[in-house]
Amino acid sequence: MFTGLLNLREKCSSCGLDYTAIDTGDGPAVFVVLILGALVTGGALWLEVNYEPPIWLHLIIWLPLILVASIYMLRRIKTALIHQQYRKLGW
Repeated sequence: MFTGLLNLREKCSSCGLDYTAIDTGDGPAVFVVLILGALVTGGALWLEVNYEPPIWLHLIIWLPLILVASIYMLRRIKTALIHQQYRKLGW
């Protein structure tokens, strides 16, 4: 379904479904920002209140987590939105 990190192929290699009409827009990014932002903010606040670690430890913990989780979630949510669009429009 994907050619790169988030780029769609022009059509499905199995069934030949044309992907050019599919447009998820900014939907996946919005969902990732809202979900991951809430989880990371809550986790960082909890860690700060309970243990008061130095700022560099927050950076070591949260930056890689945000990067990996956002890429993982973007692909999954984009696929789910494409699936919903396919079902609603009945291609």
